[in-house]
Amino acid sequence: MKYFKKIIGKICYLSPINPEDSVKCAEWFNNTETSIGLGEYGCVYSHETSRSMLENFSKKPYHFSIVDINSDTLLGFCWLNNVNHIDGAAELAILIGDNEYRGKGYGKESINLLLDYSFNVINLNNVMLSVYSHNERAIECYKKCGFKLMGIRRNSHRMGRKFYDEIFMDIIAEEFKQESVTNLNVF
Repeated sequence: MKYFKKIIGKICYLSPINPEDSVKCAEWFNNTETSIGLGEYGCVYSHETSRSMLENFSKKPYHFSIVDINSDTLLGFCWLNNVNHIDGAAELAILIGDNEYRGKGYGKESINLLLDYSFNVINLNNVMLSVYSHNERAIECYKKCGFKLMGIRRNSHRMGRKFYDEIFMDIIAEEFKQESVTNLNVF
């Protein structure tokens, strides 16, 4: 695949989404561990469904592929939804697709790249996210990036016979501590 280094970090970069990655996307979304973390275990993603989703995402301005900086390997996706430039707010989401790339700093760096872009390029002030309480690895990563608890929707997500909370977290521009992971300080 051809990727473009839009936002560059130390171990990965963010590139516009490429719909040609639909087979890999279908593989990730149909993987049990990945789909449970996303709260999508009951969903089935065909190649066609994934392609349609990626084609839709590729037309949106704040949706990115996460790519390894050394090997140009697709690692996942991250994006901003519901971007409101008047209020300066948006919602962040991220997926590191293959388990072998989780816990190696790619998620943290991707989030920091996207937050730096959010606060220092498109001038947002608040970025929020939601995560299910069973996704403890993601919650810890979000905390390391500076997100703080803003609320809990109790027992709102069922997996099997058990209920889990949906956790809402956010970060504001003045709380963001840039770790010099991007090349955005060129201005």
